Amino acid sequence: MARAAAAASTAKGVNLRDKLEGNELDLSLSDLSEVPVKELAALPKATVLDLSCNNLAALPSDFCSLTHLVKLDLSKNQLQQLPSDFGRLVNLQHLDLLNNRLVALPVSFAQLKNLKWLDLKDNPLDPTLAKVAGDCLDEKQCKQAAVRVLQYMKAIQSEQDRERQRRLQVERELEKKREAEQRKREAQERELRRREKAEEKERRRREYDALRAVKQELETQRKKESTESPKLSSASRPSKLPQRRRSWSQALLRLLLMLLLCALCTLAVCRMTELQHQPLCVSVNTLFEDVVTAVQSHKTLQNMLHRNSQQ
Repeated sequence: MARAAAAASTAKGVNLRDKLEGNELDLSLSDLSEVPVKELAALPKATVLDLSCNNLAALPSDFCSLTHLVKLDLSKNQLQQLPSDFGRLVNLQHLDLLNNRLVALPVSFAQLKNLKWLDLKDNPLDPTLAKVAGDCLDEKQCKQAAVRVLQYMKAIQSEQDRERQRRLQVERELEKKREAEQRKREAQERELRRREKAEEKERRRREYDALRAVKQELETQRKKESTESPKLSSASRPSKLPQRRRSWSQALLRLLLMLLLCALCTLAVCRMTELQHQPLCVSVNTLFEDVVTAVQSHKTLQNMLHRNSQQ
């Protein structure tokens, strides 16, 4: 607030309205480091503004709201650049930028259609811009400088507009390409899902047909077995009887062989071991001897009969 108050008055403490003479406001040699934009905006009658010979290093962005200005003197300051929207000062006809530190002008400078007079001397301008501006040694040269600089800035603006349009066109084409690729991917995904659904449906149909065929085969086989079962039962009954008889005879033969084996083992034990004097073994031995005697008697009888038959 203190800096704004200081900028609002001259070094002698005079109010801005005291400096206003008709439509001219002279703030030159006021040791200003900032422009009192708010106070200037309150003086729309001040269409001619002299801010020369101060310590201005930059202009605030809201300075461009002073669209009532017709003549502006910013010479002999330390301005390094102008606000980017400087072209909003559409009523400006006379602009003095002598002896500052400007290198280039904002592109919006091309919008100063009413500019008739321009002085850019003693600035470290870009060589191309300096050549376009030329000298401003008299009224004619300053007017020519305004015309040439405006044309030059309009050309730059047109080129930038074309470049911007070209970038926008490229971005639109890229966006269309991305959208086309996105639609293509979505179409491919839909086609893939459709194929997967069709394949899944076909797989279920094959499984259903196979299951149905198996059921039909089983049903046919059951019917066939039900029709053939009476014949098979009647034909199989006689064949089971001999099998049962053979099984019983084999079991009886095994039993007899086991009993014979046990008798032989008992006889061997009773005749060849010390157990032969035991009561059981005495009985077994006696029985064995009786059997042997009977067998021998039977053989003797057979021999006698054989001899008699031969005589």
